Amino acid sequence: MSAVRPAAPSRRTVRDIQARKGGEPVVCLTAYTTPSARLLDPHVDLLLVGDSLGMVLYGMPTTLGVTLDMMIAHGQAVMRGSDRALVVVDMPFGSVQESPALAFRNAARVLAETGAAAVKIEGGREMAETVAFLVARGVPVMGHVGLRPQMVHAMGGFRAQGRDDAGAQALMDDARAIAEAGAFSMVVEGTVVDVAERVTEAVPVPTIGIGASVACDGQILVAEDMLGLFQDFTPRFVKKYADLAGATDAAVAAYAADVRARRFPGPEHTFKGAK
Repeated sequence: MSAVRPAAPSRRTVRDIQARKGGEPVVCLTAYTTPSARLLDPHVDLLLVGDSLGMVLYGMPTTLGVTLDMMIAHGQAVMRGSDRALVVVDMPFGSVQESPALAFRNAARVLAETGAAAVKIEGGREMAETVAFLVARGVPVMGHVGLRPQMVHAMGGFRAQGRDDAGAQALMDDARAIAEAGAFSMVVEGTVVDVAERVTEAVPVPTIGIGASVACDGQILVAEDMLGLFQDFTPRFVKKYADLAGATDAAVAAYAADVRARRFPGPEHTFKGAK
């Protein structure tokens, strides 16, 4: 008699995330690889395959050099390592800006080749038509307003948004436009607290804060930042929950010392031949 396999956990859906508006905060982290997805998946509601992978994994100065093929490859890896969280894949710079039709072709390819449930698009009012075009054709879209890394040069660097009345109003208009276009949720990044709170109150979909406000409907961080894998710079909005960089340094130093002293490999790490 064959053993009965336990039922796989049900994966979060776009509707599950939408239903969390004003309720229990949505827990989100970035993931780029199969091993990281396996570790994060049991604890989060949403895994974002962010184009931040260009900076985190590839050492790029910005996200602008990330390609669609890179996003698809990492999206596939994260899907292999997760079975519970909703997986969303970033649309990289240049893949959606030219036209709604091109955006649909690229987004459809991402969903088809990765198996992810949704894509994320940076932009406000200027991207609302594209968001609406995708949603009408069956592509769930997460928006992204406030600080937009793909617009880093036009924005004059990584600066908090909404500091003056004009900036706050523009951000509010962007958020409303993206929500009205049909986005099921939106990231609100690098936004002063009171404006992030106003955005959260104004839009009917969940807001996911990063460098925004605790009043947002959820929070996201780059997992490597939260885990303390970087020592040179920690953004103001990051809370380190571990010091894996320090632990890794200590472990590698101990390994190097054991190799040099011929303490490793020991007998328990080797194989004996036939006598």
